[in-house]
Amino acid sequence: MRNITIDEIEGYILYMGFLRDRGPILVMKYRKSVRYASERCFNNIVFASQMNHKSILKLIGCCLETEMPALVYEPADYCTLADRLYGPLQTHLEPLLLTHRLKVAMEIANAVAYLHFGFPQPIVFRNIEPWNILFQEEYAAKLFDFSLSKSIPEGKTHIKASTAIGSLELAAPEDLTTGYYNEKTDVYSFGKLLLVLLTGRTIGDLSRLATGGSNFFITDRVEKFIRSNGYMNIDPVIVGDRSCFRKEEKLQAYVELAFKCLSHSAEDRPTMIDVAKKLRQMYRTSV
Repeated sequence: MRNITIDEIEGYILYMGFLRDRGPILVMKYRKSVRYASERCFNNIVFASQMNHKSILKLIGCCLETEMPALVYEPADYCTLADRLYGPLQTHLEPLLLTHRLKVAMEIANAVAYLHFGFPQPIVFRNIEPWNILFQEEYAAKLFDFSLSKSIPEGKTHIKASTAIGSLELAAPEDLTTGYYNEKTDVYSFGKLLLVLLTGRTIGDLSRLATGGSNFFITDRVEKFIRSNGYMNIDPVIVGDRSCFRKEEKLQAYVELAFKCLSHSAEDRPTMIDVAKKLRQMYRTSV
């Protein structure tokens, strides 16, 4: 098997493999040394095995003969969204133009909406990051890695967070004020993903550029920074893109949607179904 990427933060290694009776596969192996590796591995198996959506990477099976189970997925041999945005230039791939990014955002929004509304008990993904989005084809994005996902129990509207995820400054406001999360926490995370797609930078990089101000939340500073500097903060690939129909109009609507998702009040954030509908409209009118 060929090692295609190592994610130290998430604590697993991805390999490309081949089964004689099936052909190409993708194999995920968790690192034993990572804290909560066993818990995350089995949590991933529980949720991934329930998935049946074209924009979620399909879990084929798992090997339980090793100390840490190896998860076997359908093949995805093009790299992650993070690789496309932050990594070395992939010379064999075309740049991600605005239309392509709208397609990625739309597909992942559809996948998250499926988690929220496609099950008797809504599933909160909890980790919407570019590292958790793989390309099965050059522009066909798929969500994967349910290591941190949780179902909202019947009769409940939220779950108490047992462990924090990432930096406090990047957390949804309700994570800090109450310690609870639900579907709207995913919407907040998706808003950050929209900014990453727009700028080609990590939220951390944007926060370092958006210095000053008294707001604790990075996203507050980033919003002010993006709104005040306009095209200067947009990925140069998008700025130079002449193929998107009515690009400026799309960008304005896109930015407004991103910051709507990042609203401080969870009640003010749209549902993922609404987000997916808006992105679908943007995408269809851009080609």
